[in-house]
Amino acid sequence: MPYDASLPPARPFLWGAATSAYQIEGAAAEDGRGPSIWDTFCRIPGAIADASSGDIACDHYHRLDSDLDLMRGLGLQAYRFSVSWSRVQPAGAGAVNPPGLGFYDRLVDGLLERAIAPYLTLYHWDLPQALQDRGGWGARDTALRFADYAALVGRRLGDRVASIATHNEPGVVAELGHQTGVHAPGLRERRLAMQVTHHLLLGHGLAVQALRAVGTRLPLGIVLSAAAVHPATGDAADVAQARLEDGLRVRWTLDALMHGRYPADVLEHLGADAPSVRGDELDSVRAPIDFIGLNYYTRTLASAKPRRLGPAPRVVTDMGWEVVPQGLTELLLRLHRDYRLPPIYITECGAACRDRLDDGRVHDAQRVDFIRQHIAAVERAVDAGVDVRGFFVWSLLDNFEWAHGYSKRFGLVYVDYPTQRRVLKDSALWYREFIASRQQQRA
Repeated sequence: MPYDASLPPARPFLWGAATSAYQIEGAAAEDGRGPSIWDTFCRIPGAIADASSGDIACDHYHRLDSDLDLMRGLGLQAYRFSVSWSRVQPAGAGAVNPPGLGFYDRLVDGLLERAIAPYLTLYHWDLPQALQDRGGWGARDTALRFADYAALVGRRLGDRVASIATHNEPGVVAELGHQTGVHAPGLRERRLAMQVTHHLLLGHGLAVQALRAVGTRLPLGIVLSAAAVHPATGDAADVAQARLEDGLRVRWTLDALMHGRYPADVLEHLGADAPSVRGDELDSVRAPIDFIGLNYYTRTLASAKPRRLGPAPRVVTDMGWEVVPQGLTELLLRLHRDYRLPPIYITECGAACRDRLDDGRVHDAQRVDFIRQHIAAVERAVDAGVDVRGFFVWSLLDNFEWAHGYSKRFGLVYVDYPTQRRVLKDSALWYREFIASRQQQRA
């Protein structure tokens, strides 16, 4: 599909794609890797829509070199990946697994050999099961163990990666894993979920401090899920609900990270469900960071009570999520105004589509349009003064989409799971041409 020349002109900017370890690596019981909470969760009947798991996933662990060549062929300037904690440190503490660290050595070196910048995320939801057995993120000790793990990875890979992000979407880990129970570890307790948010953020801050202590000089940050929150109607109750949901989903995390406090209105709403905070823990949470990663897919519509949220949106993805690119512009401008954040990277943005392999091709025009519109939305924010440095499409490959199993496809590259064949979708061909065009404009 041809590049759309109507997009805004080129700027110095980083163009990449993203994945996470459990979703693509496979080799779940090989080379000393220990079980994670997702290995355990996938064995619960009914937990995963298609009763699948990440045992094999995209077999990336065994297909590393060919996948790296695929990235180079797409012209990616950067690749965001996560490290599997249980592959590197099977018990979540103590002994290191040399083959596990060796895999990430090969990954990072392979990226650099192909002139692709490695952007590392330490935690993308796959907590070692051994730590969950001792309380998981509900236990303060897990934050301490996370700092140890961060230092371990920093010492090994910190001389070669472009940056390190601590957590991917801590709010999602807390809500879906500990309040609604639809993600691992499958718990359903609101007070626990709020305590988990605090321990995740504490772990982030302690990890930043630990990385600095071992001499890491590269940019450090965190990746957050965020959205513009809109009331479903103009009713006062819906407006108040939108304010509360913004507090829970956006201000809760950013107020802690940037100001060292949780928002007073949300604490009042939580009452007895508010987390326990010891001493100067919030000082650790707001340890200085160098960037914020934002994952954006759609807006949030807030309603004070169950109701139809107006007419059905005209365009949705295969996840049922409304396509609202202007919400990304709005979000970036709001965060710039309210927080004066460090440089921002769009660390995930993409669409699930009903992709079908047809005579060797995948025609995913909806995904092309989604990516094009959201790049333009970022450009509008940049033109208005927001410091955004890069854009990572989610995802490089079709993969294990958590509770949906393999029923949803987000990839630029189609994966035929029975054969593990990779097929470039039209969106991959478009993105390759787009990146090349931007590089030519900068030359």
